[in-house]
Amino acid sequence: MTAIFEPSARAADVTPYSDLTLKQVIQTIPKVYFQKDPRKAWAAVALSVGAVTLGYVAIAFSPWFLLPFAWFLTGTALTGFFVVGHDCGHRSFANRRWVNNWLGHIMFLPLIYPFHSWRLLHDIHHRHTNNMEIDNAWAPWSKEEYTGAGGFLQTVYKNMRGWLWWLASVVHWGALHFDLRNFEPRDHGKVKRSIAAVVIFALVFFPTLFYFAGPWGVVKFWLMPWLGYHFWMSTFTLVHHTIPEIQFRYGDTWNEVESQLSGTLHCDYPKWIEVLCHDINVHVPHHVSVGIPSYNLRPAYAALKENWSPLMKETKFSWELMRTITSRCHIYHPERAYETFRELGQ
Repeated sequence: MTAIFEPSARAADVTPYSDLTLKQVIQTIPKVYFQKDPRKAWAAVALSVGAVTLGYVAIAFSPWFLLPFAWFLTGTALTGFFVVGHDCGHRSFANRRWVNNWLGHIMFLPLIYPFHSWRLLHDIHHRHTNNMEIDNAWAPWSKEEYTGAGGFLQTVYKNMRGWLWWLASVVHWGALHFDLRNFEPRDHGKVKRSIAAVVIFALVFFPTLFYFAGPWGVVKFWLMPWLGYHFWMSTFTLVHHTIPEIQFRYGDTWNEVESQLSGTLHCDYPKWIEVLCHDINVHVPHHVSVGIPSYNLRPAYAALKENWSPLMKETKFSWELMRTITSRCHIYHPERAYETFRELGQ
């Protein structure tokens, strides 16, 4: 099978990773792309609120055979809520921390996501991207981890790495973000407040929705759009760092520049998805520096390509891409990134 991305012919001329620092890479991005623009930031909020509102209107008035399209539109728009909250979590939405915290919580509430829980765990992913021992987002299991797991966990892992990948972020959401053991004691207060906000929202929202719309209304107006959102959460997160050409590494061989610049994949999606999701697919500059607001990711990416194109990877979203990832990227391999379940006799 051919490579998912096209490597540059100049790749051999690039400075080796060992001689390159992330600071050097960041310095090639114009400083203007790190600046926050309140007009653009709040325009993104308005776009997402408008798109979600339109989506729910479509759900309310669509005949049954159009509901899947309305659900998918609304789930995609809800992903925009997450991306706005994502900027808030990285403090790249506003200069005032309280604005980032309050808006982050508000945008995450409909998703039943505790803001500080996500923010703290996501920060670990950024500091240790593609590190087999620490990264908490889609790091593959080693052969020893897989064979040592029980049958139930093996089944879950196989499905999340296969054609049920689109449910993986649901598992990630439920398993990690509500457990205080996943956080440092100094952060427990923040995490508890975020969980409490989600619980209070849920205790008000779900009984109210059930009272006015019944059980089918809960499925129709919340569950299905929420699953649509998780489809994109799972897909974006998986594709960002998982193709056969991206190697995860253990601590003694892990390199910061390799993981952030070369171990993060740029993937083009249909334009309407990129607009509703605020260019979260333009992910390489975000990993080079989380201080770049989402509305500056595209020009920052262009600047990176001018200087580091041979080290960067990009592709286009397709079902062939997902088929390749879900059929080949299963178990960690130290030399060729992955081996398949079939190679393990599974």
